[in-house]
Amino acid sequence: MTEPSFLTDTRAGYDAIAADYIENFRGEFESKTLGLAMLGAFAEFVRADGGGRVLDVGSGPGWVTAHLAGLGLEVSGVDLSPEMVARARREHPGVRFEEGSMTALDVPDGALGGVSAWYSLIHVAPEAVPGVLAEFYRVLAPGGRLLLGFQVGEEPSRYAEAFGHRVSLVFHRMVPGRVAGQLGAAGFDVEARLERAAVLGERTPQAYLLARKPLSG
Repeated sequence: MTEPSFLTDTRAGYDAIAADYIENFRGEFESKTLGLAMLGAFAEFVRADGGGRVLDVGSGPGWVTAHLAGLGLEVSGVDLSPEMVARARREHPGVRFEEGSMTALDVPDGALGGVSAWYSLIHVAPEAVPGVLAEFYRVLAPGGRLLLGFQVGEEPSRYAEAFGHRVSLVFHRMVPGRVAGQLGAAGFDVEARLERAAVLGERTPQAYLLARKPLSG
C-alpha cells in the first residue's frame, strides 16, 4: 500500500530540519503556562485512574514526553521522523522513543491509559483526522485520556523552505468545536476545552482538548 503523501512529506521535512528546529525552539513549550496546565491536568487524571502506559504521539525532540515522565507517567514517544527519534533518544536516555505513524500505532487494543498528541495532529490531512482519532480510541483502555494541542484557524500554513532546507510541510490549523465534534463521533467524551490568545510571537490562537474514552467503551 502506498503511504499517504502527508506522512512522507512530514517525515522528510522533520528529518531535514531536526537540528535547527531543536536549536530554535528548545524550551518554548515550557514558557506557555496554560499549555503546561493542561499537560499537568492530563497527567493528574491518568495517575488518579491508576496510571497505565501513556504514548506521546508525534513526540519530535521528546520535550513533552520527558515533561510527562517528570510528572510521574509511564510514557514513551513515537514519531515519524527517524532523525527526531534519534535526537530524542540522545537527549532523554531514560525515556523510550520509537519510529511510527499515528495512522497505524503498533499498540494492542485497549493497552494505554493515555495518549497525547501535542501539535502533531496538525500534520494530518483533514480527511484522515477521523481515522487517526479512531486509532487513538482503539489503543486507549476504557476510561483512558486523550490530550490534543493545536493552532486555531481555518487555513493551513504551508512551507516549501524552513531553516534553509527545502521541505513540503503543512500545518493544518483547526477549529476547536469541529475537533470536539470529531472526537464525539469517534466515541470520546470531551471533558475540557481551552482556547487561548496568541502569545510570544505566535500568529494564531491555540487550543487544547482533553477527552476520555468511556468506561463502557
